[in-house]
Amino acid sequence: MINLTIEGQKIPHTVLDISKKLLKNGYQAFIVGGAIRDSLLGCQAKDWDVATDAKPDRIRDLFPEMTSFNLKHGTVTLVSKGRHFEVTTFRGTGGFGASIEEDLAHRDFTFNAMAYDITHKRIIDPFEGKQDIKKKVVRAVLNPSERFDEDPLRMMRAIRFSLQLGYTIEPETLMAINSMAEAIDRVAKERIRDELLSILMVGKPSVGFNLMRKAGLLKRILPEILERYRKRQNNYHKFTIYRHTMETVDSIEKEPVLRLSALFHDIAKPRVRKKVKGRWRFLGHATVSTELAREIMIRLKFGNDMIARVTNLIANHMFDYKKKLSDRAIRRFIKRVGADNISDLIALRKADDLAHGWGRIDENQIEEFKNRINSQIKKSYPFTISDLAVNGNDVMNVLGLQPGPRVGQILNHLLEKVIDKPEYNQKDKLIEILNDMKE
Repeated sequence: MINLTIEGQKIPHTVLDISKKLLKNGYQAFIVGGAIRDSLLGCQAKDWDVATDAKPDRIRDLFPEMTSFNLKHGTVTLVSKGRHFEVTTFRGTGGFGASIEEDLAHRDFTFNAMAYDITHKRIIDPFEGKQDIKKKVVRAVLNPSERFDEDPLRMMRAIRFSLQLGYTIEPETLMAINSMAEAIDRVAKERIRDELLSILMVGKPSVGFNLMRKAGLLKRILPEILERYRKRQNNYHKFTIYRHTMETVDSIEKEPVLRLSALFHDIAKPRVRKKVKGRWRFLGHATVSTELAREIMIRLKFGNDMIARVTNLIANHMFDYKKKLSDRAIRRFIKRVGADNISDLIALRKADDLAHGWGRIDENQIEEFKNRINSQIKKSYPFTISDLAVNGNDVMNVLGLQPGPRVGQILNHLLEKVIDKPEYNQKDKLIEILNDMKE
C-alpha cells in the first residue's frame, strides 16, 4: 500500500481506507481538523478526522464491518483496532453543507479550518490557516461572533489554544469573547469541565484564568474564584487570595487531581475571612473549602472518584508537619488521609507554602515528616479495614449479627485498636476483642 503523508507525517491506513471507500461510492472525502494543524506544526497528530458530503446513515451503511456510534450531531465515529476515527458530514448554515469550503467556513479557528485532498495531494486552506500558524495567532474563521454563537465553548478553546501553542489571540476574536461571555451559559457543564481541565493542564494555567477573568468567562464558569480577587491576606502571605491560588496552580505538577486541588484548596477563604485584632484570619477555611469545592465539582459534573480525591486533599492540606508527632499520631494521619494520597498531599502543601510568596521554602521539615510517614507505611501496618486480620464474616459469626451498618462500625473500632497497637492485628487477638464486646 502506498504511504501518503501530510508535511512528512504518515496518514494512517485506516483513514486512507475510509476516504477511498467514500470516494469510490461517489462521495467527497477530505482529511480535516487537528491532524492538518499538528502536521504543519511538526507535532504527532492524535486525531484523524474525515469530512464528507455523505449523510450519517449512509456513512454507517458503507462501513458495516466497523463498530460505529454517534456522540455528536452529524458525526459517525468508526472504531478500528481500538482507535476512533470521526467521519463528519459537511457543516453548513443551519445544518449540513454541500462542499468542503462551506464546511471549513463553519469551523472554529483558521488553523483548524484546513483540509487535505488525498486525490490531489494538497492542503486546502481558504482562510490562511498556514499564515496564522506562522504568525502564531489564534483567529476565528470569518466572523468571530458567528463562530462563537454556533458553539460558545469555542471562546474557552481560543484561550486554551493560545496557551498550548504560545499564540496571541487576534484582537477581533478577543473582542468577540469579551462581548459574548454570557453565551457560555448555553454550553453543557460536561464540556466546560473538559475544557477547564485542558486549561489547567498547560504549563502556566494562571495566564488562562486571567484571560477568562478579563473576558468575563470566569464570572460565568467559576464565580467563586472571583470572590478571591484583590482580597488581601495576613503577614504570612505576600499575595492576595486570588494571586496565591494562581501561584499554587502554576507551581504544582501537571496532574488533574493536583491542579484541581490547588485551584480549590482555599476556595472558601473569602467567605470565612474575618479581621481579628487587626489581622485577617481564615478559621476553618479548609473544612468550608472542602464542601464548597464539592459543590462546584458536582455542578461541573466531575466523577465521584475525582471529587473524593480532590476534596480529601483540600480537607487535609493544613496539616502541621513542624510538630513532633508520635508514631501512633503518624499512623492516625495516614489512616485519615489514605496511604495512596500522601504523596499528592505533600505536593499540594509544598506548592501552597511556596505560593505564600516569600521565596523558596525550607523543605527539610516537610521531607522529614514525609520520611516518617513512609517508614510507617513500609512496615505494612494496617491502615484500612481490608488490612485487618478479620473480616465482616468473622464479626457476624462471633457477635451473632446480621449484615448491616453495625458490622462496619465494629470493623472501624477494631481498626482504631490496631492503629494504636499494630501488634493487635492478629486473628486470635481480634477475635478475643470481639468476644470481650459480648460481655
